[in-house]
Amino acid sequence: MAISPASTVLRRALLYVPASSQKMLTKSLSLTSDNITYDLEDAVAPHMKPSARQALHAHLNSLSRPSSISELAVRINAISTPYALDDLLIIAKNPSVDAIVIPKVNSASDLTFVTDVLRQTCPERFDDHPKSKPMKLIALIESARSVMDLPSICAAGGSANLSGLIFAAEDFALDLSLTRTPSLQEFLYARSAIATAARAFNLPSTIDLVCTSYRGEEGLKRLEEECQNGKEMGFNGKQCIHPSQVETVQRMFGPDEKEVEWAVRVVIADEKAAAAGRGAWTFQGKMIDAPVSGKARAVLAKAEKCGFDVAGLREKWKDQEPE
Repeated sequence: MAISPASTVLRRALLYVPASSQKMLTKSLSLTSDNITYDLEDAVAPHMKPSARQALHAHLNSLSRPSSISELAVRINAISTPYALDDLLIIAKNPSVDAIVIPKVNSASDLTFVTDVLRQTCPERFDDHPKSKPMKLIALIESARSVMDLPSICAAGGSANLSGLIFAAEDFALDLSLTRTPSLQEFLYARSAIATAARAFNLPSTIDLVCTSYRGEEGLKRLEEECQNGKEMGFNGKQCIHPSQVETVQRMFGPDEKEVEWAVRVVIADEKAAAAGRGAWTFQGKMIDAPVSGKARAVLAKAEKCGFDVAGLREKWKDQEPE
């Protein structure tokens, strides 16, 4: 059974780093995270936009990518602002940038604008170029309008290399005059819509809301609860606003040891069942069919990206038989 495209990108933690702080830009290179997103939008005051853009440009030109960072992205300013085009013109050509995070995507036209700029300035960042290193786009969903336009946004993403959706809870709450509560129930519809749309259009990642608590035991507990809640809703990553959140987020959005061992045993037994012509079988008293074995394979694909010794576990459980 083929692995779902949604499993091909590992983006458990997306950590924002203010582009206006040279100290934080430098420190970011010592971190371990699936994604580092340098922020030119919310973290930068309007009068500092030009200097932050130039500081980030210099930083990207001088850096040597550490292996502890899988993906480098830049959050540009919203397309509706006078800053977005300058952001794109400076950032897009830099080969160190793997993805562009686009805030306040309200319609497909926002993605079209970014795609048109990229095609004009750096055609090599598209799949159809002979020496392509495709630039991935990640859209921030922040308003009622963007939630209602999710189908058209995701459909347009097919030609724009759209790689994921991010839910921006605070802006969404502002748009609808909501008050954020610990239960997050006020965001249930929007979060469900985003996770479902991303899956329906085979987007690799769905990044959940920011946890604003990150200090002390209570902050850690709240972060873990939000991660578990997001995972159960179909999100496979979470935004981080402080480096201390990254380890917890990546642990919570990755498979645990028991889950990986279960997946290995199911896959090995399923291979033997298939060889014997059995379509369904049982494991530990539960029926295993194609959807369950497919989930097990997806878990193993993610586990390998997360550093698990899947080959070693397969050797350990090589004698597993279908019941």
